[in-house]
Amino acid sequence: MSKLLFCFVLCLLICTFADDMKIIKWGFIGCGEVTEKKSGPAFSEVEGSSVVAVMSRDERKARGYAERHGIPRWYTDAQELIDDAEVNAVYIATPPSSHATFAIMAMKAGKPVYVEKPLASSYEDCARVNRISAETGVPCFVAYYRRYLPYFEKVREIVDRGVIGKVVNVQVRFAVPPRELDYTKSDQLPWRLQPDIAGGGYFYDLAPHQLDLLQHLFGVITEARGICANRGGLYQAEDSVSACFQFENGLPGSGSWCFVAHESAREDRIDLVGDRGSVSFSVFDYQPIRLHTLYGEENFAVPNPPYVQFPIIKNVIEHLQGISVCECTSVSATPVNWALDRILGKF
Repeated sequence: MSKLLFCFVLCLLICTFADDMKIIKWGFIGCGEVTEKKSGPAFSEVEGSSVVAVMSRDERKARGYAERHGIPRWYTDAQELIDDAEVNAVYIATPPSSHATFAIMAMKAGKPVYVEKPLASSYEDCARVNRISAETGVPCFVAYYRRYLPYFEKVREIVDRGVIGKVVNVQVRFAVPPRELDYTKSDQLPWRLQPDIAGGGYFYDLAPHQLDLLQHLFGVITEARGICANRGGLYQAEDSVSACFQFENGLPGSGSWCFVAHESAREDRIDLVGDRGSVSFSVFDYQPIRLHTLYGEENFAVPNPPYVQFPIIKNVIEHLQGISVCECTSVSATPVNWALDRILGKF
């Protein structure tokens, strides 16, 4: 084949692919802080994807977000956004108590969904989402984006290569001082401290990332128990949690979370203990990964992309375009809520 003919055929194939590739046009339900910094811009950076509409109950917030980001339409009613003929996929970035409602509305309209974590404010609502997804055949993805970050891929590589041998124990330790907002009056508390909206306190907001990563590494948690307390008296939700759990492969684990700790106790750490070494890493501040083996200690500083949700959003979009498969679905996310609810004693 001549070089000229080869180039012609290649161009023809590229053009054919471009014509066939599905263009994903997103509508955002919710346009708060997460969409500004972690996720929103990434939707427009992936080929074949754009944001065409946003919604917030606050008209000023919806209009302002649309104007700042060059989005053509904005709404104050979620159903109107879902009914927008140009929107063919929906991103839900609202507090967890409304995740299931909006996800079900979108799926019943035939529009795939990408939902912020946790999937819902209860295990029961997760089951509702999964049932509708199965009935409609419309996929629902969940924003457990840390699975896809280079930092945590490095941790997985260390475990999968057997560098620390067989993992025999898992330990989660997290402690932070109260935030300034925690001292506000009870009727003005942030939604993350209102269990009827968030599912619990800060534990229900932060622990999902940790538990999802561990289940991604070791399989589903099949047993979980917890002791919860409110020691600071700043709000009604739990502020201190201790838990033990076991994965489907028999691996035991434990965790301790405190959201009213003194600054001196601040910690963000997971230890994976193996029979030939151990590895320690953080989940939220990305401190260097520390590997201990017979050969000594190694530290790995692994940078992440500017928009931390970019890798998973790219995978979701390519899944919808038929290019790849995203495994971070509502089904894979549901065991996190099961473990959270068990630890909090919801059932």
